[in-house]
Amino acid sequence: MNLALWLQRSAQRDGERTAVAHGLQRWCSYAELAQRAAALAAWLHGCGVEPGDRVGLFLANRPEVLVMLWGTWWAGAAAVPINAKLHPREAAWILGHSGARLAFVDATQRDELLACGAGCTLHTELPPLPAADTLSEPVPRADTDPAWLFYTSGTTGRPKGVVLAARQLRLASFGYLSEVQGVAAGDAMLHPAPLSHGSGLYHLPYVLHAGVNVVPASGGFDPAEIVELAAHWRNASFFAAPTMVRRLVDHVAAIGRRPEGLATITYGGGPMYLADIERALQVVGPHFAQIYGQGESPMTITVLPRDVINDTAHPQHRARLASVGHAQPMLEVSIRDEAGATLPAGTTGEVCVRGDVVMQGYWQQPEATAAAIRDGWLYTGDIGRLDDAGFLTLLDRSKDLIISGGSNIYPREVEEALLQHPAVAEASVIGRRDAEWGEVVVAYVVTRTPATASDLDAHCIERIARFKRPKIYRFVDALPKNNYGKVPKTELRDIEARRSDAG
Repeated sequence: MNLALWLQRSAQRDGERTAVAHGLQRWCSYAELAQRAAALAAWLHGCGVEPGDRVGLFLANRPEVLVMLWGTWWAGAAAVPINAKLHPREAAWILGHSGARLAFVDATQRDELLACGAGCTLHTELPPLPAADTLSEPVPRADTDPAWLFYTSGTTGRPKGVVLAARQLRLASFGYLSEVQGVAAGDAMLHPAPLSHGSGLYHLPYVLHAGVNVVPASGGFDPAEIVELAAHWRNASFFAAPTMVRRLVDHVAAIGRRPEGLATITYGGGPMYLADIERALQVVGPHFAQIYGQGESPMTITVLPRDVINDTAHPQHRARLASVGHAQPMLEVSIRDEAGATLPAGTTGEVCVRGDVVMQGYWQQPEATAAAIRDGWLYTGDIGRLDDAGFLTLLDRSKDLIISGGSNIYPREVEEALLQHPAVAEASVIGRRDAEWGEVVVAYVVTRTPATASDLDAHCIERIARFKRPKIYRFVDALPKNNYGKVPKTELRDIEARRSDAG
């Protein structure tokens, strides 16, 4: 099916309801959004875009992005959303690799994209879109035709284009409605996170059920603005990376009152440490749900619902709060060893998933697809363990595992311990090569109040095995972050290697 049918149906049923808002103002209704999408589809066809072609979207968040996205689908093409914070050279590579026929880009990026060899026509604005008395029908598409090419962050080599079809996007939307929260007409989804990423995926259930998709006037994440938008639009939810949650919590603590109009903050996209979510619940209130997924299984592997997070009376509450929840209903989760054998509950191994929500494959990379999907199972590259109740605790990416003296050390365990110290604001742990031990544990730490290596060492010894504690502490003003707010441990390892080479 073509996902544009969702927009068409909402326009027919709830045409006068607000579809898109910009800040506190209504930007368009569902009837207007559908009309503009259909008109843009006709324009795209006039530009030579055929069903199955790719259309790039290299733009910061603004209301027009949603017209471009739905117009692309209405035309039967596949969207290639690109994080606006990427370097134009990276975006030009993605446009070239995807074979985009044309792309909508921010005006500030156009010249540099051309200089970097973007091999398609670039448009910085929507074309004039004439009104029509009747709408054309969305171009028919098969359930497995590409609809969204999601390019991975490319921490190791070039990014890979994850092919998501209507089937994957539909199941991801149903997962949200089933496991995170239902959506009623008029409920609001705020978009402070990039529409090219998780926030874009989470706008789909709101179009299906005639909710309001709100693009902040700032185009990004400002905690004070989010509080204002939630109070204005009511029943307001949003997707947030853990770094955004921490900023919101600091803001709410500073103003001394909880936000009004807030429904659910769905956090994911990186590790949320136990200390951070406990503080968030205390300061902001019972508004949190967690999802774990990756581009290859978009937002859909496990869920930690609000009712579980808020069940403080459960004897396993803190353990579950530190987990990423249980499997979502559209797939299976299995922990497997290096040979692909299923491991019993409580055993650590690679997280593997299977189901129709898993990607079609990597765009034009059959070998990479075959390496990631084996015997129908997606090997995520994440290390974790399932408990007897089916709750998944993530430890780390497999490439981040530290082996010291023959013992496995998972950086997240050490980071969790460090973050329980009141002086520690942020921590990231990596391994450093060592002639005697193979690797030793190095902790990069940002403090909010003074602390010494001895202080942190004593703190860790009380909480984790001695062999896991850091051998080296690096006190820094800030941790490096990528475009999605994650700490790129490859960069920290490079920094540490240069320190080692310099003696």
